[in-house]
Amino acid sequence: MSRSITLHSDQNIFERFKHLNWGLVVLILAVSCIGFTALYSAAEGSFSPWASKQMMRFGVAAIGMIIIALVDLKWWFRLTWPLYFLGLSLLIIVEVMGHIGMGAQRWINLGFMQLQPSELMKIVVVMALARYFHTASYEDMRRLPFLVIPMFVILAPVALVLLQPDLGTALMIGMVGAAVLFIAGASIWLYIGGAVMVAASVPVAWHFMHSYQKQRVMTFLNPESDPLGAGYHITQSKIALGSGGINGKGFLEGTQSRLNFLPEKQTDFIFTLWAEEQGLFGGALLLALFGLIFFYGLWIALHCRQNFPRYLALGLSVNFSLYVFINIAMVMGLIPVVGAPLPLISYGGTSMLAALIGFGLMMSCSLSRDSKISR
Repeated sequence: MSRSITLHSDQNIFERFKHLNWGLVVLILAVSCIGFTALYSAAEGSFSPWASKQMMRFGVAAIGMIIIALVDLKWWFRLTWPLYFLGLSLLIIVEVMGHIGMGAQRWINLGFMQLQPSELMKIVVVMALARYFHTASYEDMRRLPFLVIPMFVILAPVALVLLQPDLGTALMIGMVGAAVLFIAGASIWLYIGGAVMVAASVPVAWHFMHSYQKQRVMTFLNPESDPLGAGYHITQSKIALGSGGINGKGFLEGTQSRLNFLPEKQTDFIFTLWAEEQGLFGGALLLALFGLIFFYGLWIALHCRQNFPRYLALGLSVNFSLYVFINIAMVMGLIPVVGAPLPLISYGGTSMLAALIGFGLMMSCSLSRDSKISR
């Protein structure tokens, strides 16, 4: 059985460029500009050190996004497994010689940037699962032996990321992998069984968790118990969110951020900074733009005729929306604090690169939505 993808051969690169999803590009640019504005404010009205670097990264990554979109989808189909094993290799390299920062070993120092392979791994896991399931039948999805390989595809990077340690990213990879399994038609009983196993393993997992991870959970349950210690981050975040009110305090007028009460205001808690200055309306505007991007990805997936581009676009859309949900729920105190950046907004090179790679692949799926798979 051949697993090759056949696309329209008469579609040259100029036609593909003309038919790019420019609406999606505009939405991405709009959200990124909000990010640049927030980073400018985080530096108290200065482009240095965050906004200027983020703008440069966006410019380079955006060019890469367009190039990825213009590449024929069959090449991404063929490169899926090499990219997956390259990602696993990078995670192993992190364990051997990775850069240590903030108590974790998650980065590879490339000189010009700190590369975090776990961010890119979320993209290639979706690619690998979409590739594996593109010829799967309903009967295949009901056979447990058929699901052994995709379970390895998900659990191998999860295990390596847990060693860094990075529980938040490991959970993200697991959740997006489970989402693709569900999209492909895995039995609901697989999820029920998995939920039971997870619930049963909680006491064991708690025993192996690091002390700071346990502290995050306890702080989530009762943040007022240590407002100046472990609960400081979320307490200050809630104060900033509440003080913004309906209309906000105004650009560069956020007291929590300007007086440095708000921690990690350029990364994990940047939504809090934006909401304090722009209020409920500004926060709702940003959420609306995120929602439009998600539904644009959903529209792309639903218009793909074949499984590989459909699963790929859906998986990448879910990955993007999970990031948005987890970051905003975290800063509002709805879930424990985890290291999840806000896509296109938080300062960080690898997270920006991963987001735009994902969008480039989604646009490639759109340009190749009428592709045919020869069996």
